[in-house]
Amino acid sequence: MFLCVTRAVCKPIAIDGRSAADAVYSIALRHIAWPESRMTLPTIRPAAWAIGICLVASSFFAVFASSLGAQTSSPSAALAADLQRGQAALKANDQAAAAQQFRAALKLDPSNVEAHANLGVMSFFHGDCADAEKEFKSALRAAPGLTRAQALMAVCERRLGQPEAQADMESAFAKLDDAKLRTQVGIELADVYYQQGELEKTVSVLHQLLNLNPDNVDILFFAQRVYSELADNTLNKLAVLAPGSARMEQLIAERLINAGDLKDATDHYRKALQIDPKLPGMHFELAETLMEASPNDAATQTEAGKELDAAIKADGDNSKVECELGRIAMLQANTDQALAHYTHAYELNSKDSQAQIGLAGILEMQDKHEQAAAYLRMAVASDPFNAEAHYKLAQVDKALHLEDERKKEMNLFLEVRATKNKIRLLYREMNPQAPDRADDAPDTKQ
Repeated sequence: MFLCVTRAVCKPIAIDGRSAADAVYSIALRHIAWPESRMTLPTIRPAAWAIGICLVASSFFAVFASSLGAQTSSPSAALAADLQRGQAALKANDQAAAAQQFRAALKLDPSNVEAHANLGVMSFFHGDCADAEKEFKSALRAAPGLTRAQALMAVCERRLGQPEAQADMESAFAKLDDAKLRTQVGIELADVYYQQGELEKTVSVLHQLLNLNPDNVDILFFAQRVYSELADNTLNKLAVLAPGSARMEQLIAERLINAGDLKDATDHYRKALQIDPKLPGMHFELAETLMEASPNDAATQTEAGKELDAAIKADGDNSKVECELGRIAMLQANTDQALAHYTHAYELNSKDSQAQIGLAGILEMQDKHEQAAAYLRMAVASDPFNAEAHYKLAQVDKALHLEDERKKEMNLFLEVRATKNKIRLLYREMNPQAPDRADDAPDTKQ
């Protein structure tokens, strides 16, 4: 699998004394097809880069050159002419001629930042990391505040196996404000940590990358891999330190639930409570599992209700507990009690979609369709991927003759259901032994 972050366009910007250094990164970049990372089992290793660079207008270079006057000596007429010809060559995409002019400029001014930076970017484009590193270092000696040049240099250092690469990447990643470049440097840094076995540090970087790129499939894959390894390491440690503990039994139960084995999961929850009756969260998880396994069984409802009462005594009340109590009351046809529980759940957490749906269901039974619709609109806002909420709102809209909203909500219901069915099939492929729990209809529990 290859990682290719969406291309970024660096538009010409006005440069003043404060932004000149930060603009160096853009002097020869129009856009970058960002470097790839190949993710393989069991490790994730970077692959060869595929980088494309286009060049900005010559007027931008003129502004850039003048902005660096305070950092370098005043250019002579010959130096200015070399830089101008280099800029023109870049505009014409004649990199060979541009490189020749920038090298000529360096003969007149060996520390010229513009020339070094442009040569560095062109070498970077051609995959010549050794030359790019040298040029970026020269630019940074004259203008050490160039964070983006430092970032590109750090990536080159890593390609060359330089020991200072990690420190330079850490420094650049902390200071970069360009989202695309920060993403690429972050991927490189995360991979360094991953190869070193520093999973906690890897997770820290990935968390920041996902904030920048929440829908990037390859970063999500990388994160899922690291989170899984971290979870496995934690499980192994727990198994060694406390193999017969209540927490170990709870963990086994949760794994069995994921595998679709609710019966055995219930047994392990009970074992956990025998070991530690006050284990936080355990009573609620057992009640939830019982209701998932046999929601219409009267004995199960009674047992689950007792566990929920125990959960309130052990952990305090919350909206999830009250919603489960409301659900049991509805299954027992005790509408008044259900209303009391859903109302209390809503008071505890007004954004709980199950509380909102529960209240809407009771109001709908009372033919209070407008009030029911208000709660269902809250529910689809709280949980846009709740198929049940979209379906029920569509039904209420039908009673209210709100045809446009009804069509919209029914379409959303169908889209959400189709998406969940795809996910269910994927999980089925990953765990073919687990029972298949179809999701062909909306969840009708109250």
